[in-house]
Amino acid sequence: MGALVLLAFLAVPVAAQAPSPEQLFREAVEAQQRGDDALAIRKYQSLLKLAPNVPEVHANLGAAYARLGQFENAIRHYRAALALDPSNQPLQFNLALAHYKQQNYREAARLLEPLSSAAPGDLRLALLLADCYNRTGQEARTVALLGRLETGHPDDLALKWLLGAALVRTGKKQEGILRLDLPARQGRSAEACLLAGQTAMEIHEYELGREYAELALKVNPELPGVWTLAGMTRHYLADNDGAVEAFRKALAANPDDFEAHLGMGTVLIVQRDLEGARTHLEKALKLRPADKLAHYQMGRLERAAGNIEAAIRHLELVVKADPDWPQPHIELSALYFRLNRPEDGERERAIFDKLNAKGQ
Repeated sequence: MGALVLLAFLAVPVAAQAPSPEQLFREAVEAQQRGDDALAIRKYQSLLKLAPNVPEVHANLGAAYARLGQFENAIRHYRAALALDPSNQPLQFNLALAHYKQQNYREAARLLEPLSSAAPGDLRLALLLADCYNRTGQEARTVALLGRLETGHPDDLALKWLLGAALVRTGKKQEGILRLDLPARQGRSAEACLLAGQTAMEIHEYELGREYAELALKVNPELPGVWTLAGMTRHYLADNDGAVEAFRKALAANPDDFEAHLGMGTVLIVQRDLEGARTHLEKALKLRPADKLAHYQMGRLERAAGNIEAAIRHLELVVKADPDWPQPHIELSALYFRLNRPEDGERERAIFDKLNAKGQ
């Protein structure tokens, strides 16, 4: 966290037999170089009493605090050093890095931006700044920043990961998957596999989604969400037994996994295990009471169980939440006709026909 600075002090009057500033500085640097940061801190603190306005002392003291994870103290001394030496770019970087380690990503980005602008070809700075942008919902800035560097670094796994994630989150999903593929396959990054697989499912590339899910399982089966993705891909490709196995493992790892409960409930409806499906869908609705997909599947469950009025209540909530989703309208229409409500049935069928024609 920053190179140590060796310094020749001007003569400072001190009491007889007290350690000289030069001796204190030398001992502090030696302690820091052999990893004894606690001793180095004590030496630097003693030195500051003799020479409080030397930027190198504050800089090295900040580095010692940072290595001990005491980032508030590190930041305080980096700022003190910068107040004495405002144009010191390595100090500015160390201050930004301390904020990053403290998870204060917005402040880290603010400090990194002028450094990156001054050195537009510095990949290290760009990657750290892009990570700050991604962590603070500024993915469009990551796309602009790393898009300029991608041609010059076509095989950099970190660049591909950060750029791919940013593209996915800005709606450019196919482009995002293309970037994520390199860290997923060559870098064997389970996180990249997971995001690429989830994105593939969103754009209905189910075979590709399953490929990424199975690769993620080989790399890191303990990664949160990976068994849920595996269950979803297996279900969409009609491997319902495999989906049940995957969802069970997902729920063993996280009993409050909404997606796993929803997926398990959906699969169990297909397998006609209505009581099992009810248990999981009720849990899903407890976790997310307003979720339209959970209400839709509960509507399907109630219809399969012969509870027509209950099914209608859930589907009415769905069409209210998402009036442009065609399928719930046609299912509501059929249920209204079964309850001898032809006007309601005709209305929902007309809505379905209109939406279906528009979709086609």
